[in-house]
Amino acid sequence: MTTVTGHLRTALQLTELGLPAMPLREGKLPFGNCRTCTRSACGDRPHMKAAGPCECPAPCHGWAAATTDPDILTSPAWAGAWRQAAAVAYHPGGAALTVLDLDNADAIAWARETLPATKTVTTTRGEHWIYLGTMTSHNDVRPGIDIKSAWSYARWLGPGTGRMALLPDAVRALAVKETTPVAAAPSNGVVPVRPGDAVCRHRSPAYLERGIAMGEQRITEAASGVHATVYRTFLAVLSAHGWCGCLTEAHIIRLFTAAQAKGESLRHCEIAWTNARMKLGM
Repeated sequence: MTTVTGHLRTALQLTELGLPAMPLREGKLPFGNCRTCTRSACGDRPHMKAAGPCECPAPCHGWAAATTDPDILTSPAWAGAWRQAAAVAYHPGGAALTVLDLDNADAIAWARETLPATKTVTTTRGEHWIYLGTMTSHNDVRPGIDIKSAWSYARWLGPGTGRMALLPDAVRALAVKETTPVAAAPSNGVVPVRPGDAVCRHRSPAYLERGIAMGEQRITEAASGVHATVYRTFLAVLSAHGWCGCLTEAHIIRLFTAAQAKGESLRHCEIAWTNARMKLGM
């Protein structure tokens, strides 16, 4: 059992918040692969996951080592890493979060003029803006701006201030090449990003109504596995209608209301919706 002091205590506190945690060594870098995994002898399978934990006993594989399991964090195999740790990091994507890393005053000024306000954490050089939602991580999307979400880690610098907002399409658009047309971001932040006609183009308005009604019924009749049922229902609705621009806020509220009636929180609904959009590449 590893002695719980300093950075390890912080990591354990993060797990209570649902944040996959990991130690960082000097230079804000993750610990290197263990001897078993040296030179990727193990195949680095954890790197292909959306979140850790690493399958080997030591805290290697970079971001994929991050875990919410306190038994792993306090295991003897991690004791040496915690003794050498210079900081603690977390895997934003593993908690359905995206961190916009703003490294200078110009980047912060741009964000304040362009993006919706959200939870903010002060860093040594700038700020972290944290949004609810997951996307692929990208560096240098603008001067002084990195995106840390899936397949990445962010240094833990405290809980921050402000209320967390849904990940806006304006942030997703930062990862799109300039040659690719980017749709305007809807104001509510939850409707799919590709606009279309006011009605479903491939069938009829009645088809959309049946789809929403079936989604409500599927969620309402779930006897178990409500989390999974809600996610699969959101995925099905988005798959059928998400590319047409026919979904409205009223349709989404109907689905969220059905899920909340089964005990789901608004945050869980938002996470499930965001993850379904990510799964479909929206």
